[in-house]
Amino acid sequence: MPAVVTIVSGNVRGSGFFVAPDAVITNVHVVAGNSSVTVRRPDGRSVTARVERTSPQHDIALLKVFEPAADQATIALGSVQSVRVGQEVIAIGTPLGLLQNTVSRGIVSGVRDTGGATLIQTDAAINPGNSGGPLVDRSGVAVGVVNAGYSGRDGLAFAVAIDHARAVVEGRAAAPAPATATTPYRALMPAVQTPADQARTQASAAYEQTLAQLARHADTLDGEWRRFRSGCYEGQIVGSFDREWFALWEPRAMRGAVSPGCGAYYSDMRGQANQIRVAVVAAEEAARQADVQPGTRRELRRKYRLEYSGWDR
Repeated sequence: MPAVVTIVSGNVRGSGFFVAPDAVITNVHVVAGNSSVTVRRPDGRSVTARVERTSPQHDIALLKVFEPAADQATIALGSVQSVRVGQEVIAIGTPLGLLQNTVSRGIVSGVRDTGGATLIQTDAAINPGNSGGPLVDRSGVAVGVVNAGYSGRDGLAFAVAIDHARAVVEGRAAAPAPATATTPYRALMPAVQTPADQARTQASAAYEQTLAQLARHADTLDGEWRRFRSGCYEGQIVGSFDREWFALWEPRAMRGAVSPGCGAYYSDMRGQANQIRVAVVAAEEAARQADVQPGTRRELRRKYRLEYSGWDR
């Protein structure tokens, strides 16, 4: 239990566990796209950790603690190969993000292949906030990383096989799952979420949908910009931008001159660019107010080539 911690990532709270004095395992969905998180030990002390490596396909994240304690308790990593259906297992974590070091007991109900990942099915009680915590055997050896429970389905929860976490810790590609019959577990989704998590997920989807629409408009403006550059602008663009026409808002970036006769074309293009800018700023503010994490917003902007530091200037 001294090795199990609470992970605080913005307004998201989950669990994690030390596997070395400076290394903590948790879920990717717990770190919520952030590059650094707070690790809260059972004694109340908190330290900062950076997200060192992730395996999104297995929902595993490795954190590196900035101020490791030499006497930090750790949990040994076992293997799914030692797991047997019916054996007793224990889940430790912070359900609801409040009840640190809560222990629940159950058995291994099955070992499943989801097509690229091995999951341990258990009837141990799993609640929001348990995500990222260890599933251990009776010797205290980790056999899985808790990552999902299912709403309205008591006694049905899953942990990612610890073998996938070991691969992340060792910095190597995760081994493929054993060749077993694939079962459609994804049909059971979504996993248990708090109302705040559900609202955040919906807001993230709405934010991405808006960015996708704006990106289509931006793609059209890319073509207009290329024509403008070839026939109406004499000079270079200084700086690096996701889309070169972002330079329209950077006076020092456009050091050349607009050719005579192209003034109306240039003004129209600026007008279209400003429409996109206003829409991006509005979408960003709505997502921020809906508590969509900064890291999530940043990754989505990058995905649609709409990352620009001066949107709100």
